[in-house]
Amino acid sequence: MAAIAKVLISALAPEQKARACFQFADAERENWHFIPRERKGLPLKDMTPQQELLAHALLNTGLGFRGAAKAVTIMSLEEVLYNIEGADEAKRAAVRVRRDPENYFVSIFGEPADKGTWGWRVEGHHLALNFTIKDGQLLRATPSFMGSNPGEVREGPLAGLRVLSAEEELGRELVKSLTPEQLKKAVVAAAAPKDIHTAAELKVSALAPAGIADTDLNEKQKALLTRLIDEYLERMRPEIAAETRAEIKSNGAVHFGWAGGMERGEPHYYRVQGKTFLIEYDNVQNGANHVHSVWRSFDGDFGRDLIGEHVRQAH
Repeated sequence: MAAIAKVLISALAPEQKARACFQFADAERENWHFIPRERKGLPLKDMTPQQELLAHALLNTGLGFRGAAKAVTIMSLEEVLYNIEGADEAKRAAVRVRRDPENYFVSIFGEPADKGTWGWRVEGHHLALNFTIKDGQLLRATPSFMGSNPGEVREGPLAGLRVLSAEEELGRELVKSLTPEQLKKAVVAAAAPKDIHTAAELKVSALAPAGIADTDLNEKQKALLTRLIDEYLERMRPEIAAETRAEIKSNGAVHFGWAGGMERGEPHYYRVQGKTFLIEYDNVQNGANHVHSVWRSFDGDFGRDLIGEHVRQAH
């Protein structure tokens, strides 16, 4: 990560570098969101082709193959929205400002190096990826958000595309496998919420009711829950996923909660949470064709827990 980040920075003009680079302690590092808004940082649209390729190289140092494919496909959906919302010629220029596949911003916090603490972010509509590194070791890769609008493209050359289909289908398969008695524990609300509960909050806590514990599932259901968690973990590079997976296994029970309908096309929501982490997923907006999904770390978003531990030990 540090090597690629340094190459990217070296390829930037002074004005671009001023937009892309921040001090590690800058409050901007935690100023994250997933809505279509202007951000600080350097957008892909303001990069040369070489710089843009280097930005994607940096993105690929944090993501596995599956995650990288999802990330760039999410970016491509901005063109789908542009064609849908900009059908009126008089509105196309204004719509293009909001719906642009290159309106994704790269920000680097601190000095990329083998020693010291630094971080980076790639963010835009429905994509927010945050990484924190200390002394050559990744501390955290959260908050990590991916969304999809449309959840399923229903017209045009990409008709049938569902970027986050696995996240939806695995959750549905798990909840539909539950017995009536298990459902009493798993269903946290009759109706799905309008959005994920944690939104873009800077710090999150466990949600209640939690749902059904993995200890109350049979072996097939446990395997489904593991596959669902892995679908999120494997967005990241294998070594990042493996470390997080080991942390989950060493921290006790994991709970699964569901709200809303159980058939495709019905608004629905689920959460998966353990002692250290939370996954939230919803598909409610636009007639249940607009997906939000996020992975949060209760104490570790933006590397807070491990940075805090270092400060306590060193000072």
